[in-house]
Amino acid sequence: MHAISFIQDLAVIMLVAGVVTILFHRFKQPVVLGYIVAGFIIGPHTPPFGLIHDEDTIKTLAELGVIFLMFCLGLEFSLRKLFKVGATAFIAAFLEIVLMIWIGFEIGRWFGWNTMDSLFLGAILAISSTTIIVKALNDLKMKNERFAQLIFGVLIVEDILGIGIIALLSSIAVSGTVSSGEVFSTVGKLSLFMIVALVIGILLVPRLLAYVAKFESNEMLLITVLGLCFGFCLLVVKLEYSMVLGAFLIGAIMAESRQLLKIERLIEPVRDLFSAIFFVAIGLMIDPSILVEYAWPIVVITIAVVLGKMLSCGMGAFIAGNDGRTSLRVGMGLSQIGEFSFIIAALGMTLQVTSDFLYPVAVAVSVITTLLTPYLIRAADPLSLKLSKVVPGRLARVLSLYGEWLRSIQPQGEGALLASMVRRILLQVGVNLALVVAIFFSGGYFASRIADYLSEWVSDAGQQKALIWGAALMLSLPFLIAAYRKLKALSMLLAEMGVKPEMAGRHTQRVRRVIAEVIPLLSLLVIFLLLSALSASILPTSELLLLIVVVAAVVVALLWRWFIRVHTRMQIALLETLENNQQNHH
Repeated sequence: MHAISFIQDLAVIMLVAGVVTILFHRFKQPVVLGYIVAGFIIGPHTPPFGLIHDEDTIKTLAELGVIFLMFCLGLEFSLRKLFKVGATAFIAAFLEIVLMIWIGFEIGRWFGWNTMDSLFLGAILAISSTTIIVKALNDLKMKNERFAQLIFGVLIVEDILGIGIIALLSSIAVSGTVSSGEVFSTVGKLSLFMIVALVIGILLVPRLLAYVAKFESNEMLLITVLGLCFGFCLLVVKLEYSMVLGAFLIGAIMAESRQLLKIERLIEPVRDLFSAIFFVAIGLMIDPSILVEYAWPIVVITIAVVLGKMLSCGMGAFIAGNDGRTSLRVGMGLSQIGEFSFIIAALGMTLQVTSDFLYPVAVAVSVITTLLTPYLIRAADPLSLKLSKVVPGRLARVLSLYGEWLRSIQPQGEGALLASMVRRILLQVGVNLALVVAIFFSGGYFASRIADYLSEWVSDAGQQKALIWGAALMLSLPFLIAAYRKLKALSMLLAEMGVKPEMAGRHTQRVRRVIAEVIPLLSLLVIFLLLSALSASILPTSELLLLIVVVAAVVVALLWRWFIRVHTRMQIALLETLENNQQNHH
């Protein structure tokens, strides 16, 4: 019987969604809205009778909708795009999140809600809806414009910060307080996981997909892609992060494969099916009685979302050096809340720290702001033209001077080349160290299981630890050697720039050589201390540690060239994948 009622529900959802979306399409309204309206029509709160019987299954399917939407966003994302819009994305997202959390908290206090409700309201308002914006920009055929690329950049940074916010809210809800140490450890672990997942993923996944594509079977490719997507989401959930992050990351990894266009074409119908169910499920939750009771807060919060985000994101984009028109379009494009807000509101209910009204209020605000999104995006251009006529001449001059000043302080010629070299070296050192830290973390995480396995041969716990730590160090050697060589190159560069002949005279070369040798060695010492602190749970006794370091030094002396070759091959493989993908995009 369960199967029949489920099919009945699915039939009702698809039929009503189909009819409503045709009507919305005819009247040139966004399709997303049609789905939400369809959900409201068939929902349990709409008289005369509820048409949906199996709400739990529908919610599960809606979760799949979120996964596919985030996965497809990942497919459209490339690491280069994020670097291109980097500064704008970080400044705008950071400004917006800080301002919106504060505004939400103040509104909650103003309505006399308790601290937890106010705090969660702030978090609910902080993050714009990726899915709704992507859909709206797709429908308006604007997703390739510069402002849309900036918006995607902001959304990516927001989603990453949003996952951090969820982790922090959980700890605040449980303990009632928040410590700065917790904030840093949450953000640090998250960044580490993302770097390692991207590097290993980009080395392995595109090669696997290229192998599967050789069979020229769409079915095989689709099943492989879906298997990788769900498998990776499961891994991310096991590591206690959100599925949303997993879906996005595996999409971003697959975006670097040569089969990108084919994958997008295959996954599109699956995404459309489940995203329709996701938006219908939002409509199902709308309860008119709560909307009437909380009409005033809903209106106030909606105005705060639209104006607050226009101001904070527009300002962020402008501060980062974009012109007024682009900044306004970015601000107006980001003026709504969506799936992340539902995740945060649901978290409050699950942890039983927020009142019952908060979730329906969040849904209502999301629906209204979603309604407004396409109109706001369309209205941004006419509004910027009107504003440019109204803005006083003096202010317009000051604003344009700011833009010119920002462009003028960017390093030119040789300075720009040096800056980009330093940036590239630091990035490579960072990635290598992230991989090393991940190896030691994994050693610590699986230590008890490995120790059980080792206990057949080695009974002493100290020796088991020494073996695990030593193995982690051996695995890390190619990356540590690469980091050392990059740091050496960087210190030579800094020594050349910093030590001028007029300062050191005839000792110039000697001083430069000392600096070039000392900086990398000191850095390595700091790295070892850091590793010892991070892997404290598997750190052996000092005698055994000394023995491991001596053995490692001998191995390095004997196999130096081999380690460099191994690392270079990995680096070339990584760069080749990125280059191939770049050619595909053009």
